[in-house]
Amino acid sequence: MEKQRIAIIGLGRIGSAFLRQILERNAQGLEVVAVAEAHETPGLQLARERGVNISSLDAIVAMGKQVDVVFDLTGLPAVRRELREKMGAAGNQHTVIASETIARVIWALISATDLPVIAGRTTGY
Repeated sequence: MEKQRIAIIGLGRIGSAFLRQILERNAQGLEVVAVAEAHETPGLQLARERGVNISSLDAIVAMGKQVDVVFDLTGLPAVRRELREKMGAAGNQHTVIASETIARVIWALISATDLPVIAGRTTGY
């Protein structure tokens, strides 16, 4: 089975829950290759415990084709814009940038629980 190599940017409530579910599916062809988070969160602690590469947005962009999908779960349009610009400048046409909207679709398929909702948060590309 071909592995899908995943990076997650933003490990707040949503990113932490998403990371936990994805790590449980490692044997199903999903591999978390890097995470980025600016603050100490339960997700960041989980990543440390599981030996996931803790990185920065710039370092994840520099990984190029070593990352198939980057989930931007920060909820910050400026971060998503920065990620798109840097991936474009790097000429990376391989890695897909997935927003929180896509994470919610995947969550509905893999979990029987609800993904946290943050009041007032906008989603989209």
